[in-house]
Amino acid sequence: MAEVYYVGVDVGTASVRAALVTRDGLLKSTAEETISIWEPQPEHYVQSSTEIWEKCCTVVKKVTQGVERKQVRGVGFDATCSLVVLDQSFQPVSVNQGGDRQSNVVMWMDHRAAEQAVRITNAGHKVLSRVGGVMSPEMQPPKLLWLKENLKESCWNKAAHFFDLPDFLSWKATGCLTRSLCTLVCKWTYCPPEGWDASFWTSIGLEDLLENNFSKLGSVTCSPGSPLGDGLTQQAAADLGLDPGTAVGASLIDAHAGGLGVIGADVKGFNLPCEDRPITSRMAMICGTSTCHMAISEQPLFVPGVWGPCLSAMVPDLWLNEGGQSATGRLIDHMVKGHAAYTQLQEQAQQRSNIYNYLNSHLSLMADSCSAVDLLGSSLHVWPDFHGNRSPLADPTLKGMVIGLSLSQTLDDLALLYLATVQALALGTLHILEAMKEAGHDIRTLFLCGGLSKNSLFVQIHANATGLPVVLPDQMEAVLVGAAVLGACASQEIYITMHQICVIIFLIFSFYERKNKVFLRLFAHQREYQALMNQR
Repeated sequence: MAEVYYVGVDVGTASVRAALVTRDGLLKSTAEETISIWEPQPEHYVQSSTEIWEKCCTVVKKVTQGVERKQVRGVGFDATCSLVVLDQSFQPVSVNQGGDRQSNVVMWMDHRAAEQAVRITNAGHKVLSRVGGVMSPEMQPPKLLWLKENLKESCWNKAAHFFDLPDFLSWKATGCLTRSLCTLVCKWTYCPPEGWDASFWTSIGLEDLLENNFSKLGSVTCSPGSPLGDGLTQQAAADLGLDPGTAVGASLIDAHAGGLGVIGADVKGFNLPCEDRPITSRMAMICGTSTCHMAISEQPLFVPGVWGPCLSAMVPDLWLNEGGQSATGRLIDHMVKGHAAYTQLQEQAQQRSNIYNYLNSHLSLMADSCSAVDLLGSSLHVWPDFHGNRSPLADPTLKGMVIGLSLSQTLDDLALLYLATVQALALGTLHILEAMKEAGHDIRTLFLCGGLSKNSLFVQIHANATGLPVVLPDQMEAVLVGAAVLGACASQEIYITMHQICVIIFLIFSFYERKNKVFLRLFAHQREYQALMNQR
């Protein structure tokens, strides 16, 4: 019998990736393409939905090359929670003052609507209880309000469809306007089973969105992984190089796809504190450009400064709380590449796969045999909110700072700044954990995925700072696997629902210590690290 495959497509901040995944959840092939980011004004970050779709088609064709079309049974999409604007004819509408129609995506990290977010927060509507009490400029209501107030003629009056980027991709593939509950509940204030709260939109001055049963936002919803329409349209199938009618599952936000891909992993036999306990004792951290901290509960828990609770947004019938840091990988890159010794670092790291592997080794050499790498940063301190604080302070106006700099600009100084930045991010995770625990979460173990989870120092420091064991997936591309699972669900050929996803995850993930004993040292420096924190 010919192998059956599913395609997962992940649209991140700066790239589009795809994976061809087997029925058993193993990655057969992957591909990646970069996508453009424009910054026409400070705090304005925009992209093109046309370019994003074209890159999706490119990577899907690459991963399915050499595979018969009939072997691909399902496609799933995940993406950043960016805002896509189209007109009545489904053509792009510019979100810039300049009027470039191709610049029709307000990115998730775009903070142009900070003032609108403050006004929405101050209005105090009851829907704010499901976003930690504070409306973030990274959510869609303030972005929509900004467009109406600043681009009414050129954008707002022309717009007929507002999509979250994951829903745009599934619409582009199927022609189906049904929205995923994941996007609407987490970023648009939709609340099942009641649905849209008309009083909220009226109270913030967007009452025109109530027309035609909220048709511009989405009047029909479904759970992630539900089959959409009749599968791939003729045009989409031609674009992707697949058969028309191939099943497409309702989408997920990229972080939620990663959370789905790791939070149900089977870790029996490792004496972890989450063993033989429900998955509500776990937190999934999706670490890339930014970091999302995903925790679920059986009952709704309200955490100040943390998004949620959102019902069935990631795992069916369970409530999701989502903390986060707006800049993690982006911050580390910013700190390292902006240092005077960066050119020297590039020269020294030429023989290694990347500069961060070199920095990790360099820090190990800097630490003497009697102390931990952690202690090297005892005189250098970073406040990491260079792009505001998403959780738990929920203050997008905060800025970053560095304390303890000298006039020295050596490679050692760069390594220490890098270390201090990673430590600051780990302590930010600890701050989020403490807020969640205080609200009722019982989190015993961290499950990491994403680009930063491949950085051993980043993982080690998070274990040290939080005092919790860290689990990494054997299949490192957890987000892509999560997206492919959506296509598998939609195909209905393997008779699964999202309620049974954890069974699949048990088959495709294993505790990373099976392959790399270095993670057995996760608690080796707890005492020294705690002493350092006490000094601070």
